[in-house]
Amino acid sequence: MIPAVAAVKRGWEPAVAFWPHRIDEGEPGSGGRRHLPDLEQLRQALQHRLERVLAPLAALLRRLGASADQVSVTGFVLNVAAAALIVTGDLVAAGALYLFAGLLDLLDGVLARAGGKPTRFGAFLDSTLDRASEGVVFAAIGYRFAAEGAAVDAGIVVLALLGSFLVSYVRARAEGLGAKCRVGIATRAERVVLIALGLLGGILPEAVRLVALLTAFTVAQRIACARRELRAAR
Repeated sequence: MIPAVAAVKRGWEPAVAFWPHRIDEGEPGSGGRRHLPDLEQLRQALQHRLERVLAPLAALLRRLGASADQVSVTGFVLNVAAAALIVTGDLVAAGALYLFAGLLDLLDGVLARAGGKPTRFGAFLDSTLDRASEGVVFAAIGYRFAAEGAAVDAGIVVLALLGSFLVSYVRARAEGLGAKCRVGIATRAERVVLIALGLLGGILPEAVRLVALLTAFTVAQRIACARRELRAAR
């Protein structure tokens, strides 16, 4: 095998290990050709693995009488606490807490399904609190930058928050019109990880700039996807 090709193949192996289906057989009708999972498939596969890890904790919470809505509210409260830590300048603790709150955002769905009672209100509450959580944390980051005299970075925080909200809005609006529109390089999970890494690693301005750039790109991706699917449905 050509060394460069072998290196690329080895680079994909950790990623495709998350993929729950075999990819060496190809799709039906593909003549057995191999194909690599796309970003959305990898994201879903990783989420599936994380949900399996969280399943025992969800089962324990269910036995204790906790509900998915309570977990969602707890996650929001932790995000508010992370925002408070950002305001006071304790960025490392804020990053760890923000990342943990992000895991709770996944746990509430696992708990709802474990109880066999996922509700439409629960999904609504979860999405609403997600937006509120991002708003509170980004507001704290903007305050931190403004207090340090970094006016440009404070302005970029606003753009990053706008992009984050538009990523969710464009998908919701497209789905309301009949398009799936699940594409995107910067969903909430990626944004949480980037901001958490920025807080933990002392590179918060760079992380915010990257979120602003990637959310703008994701919005463009979803607009193009919605345009394609809605035109095909006419």
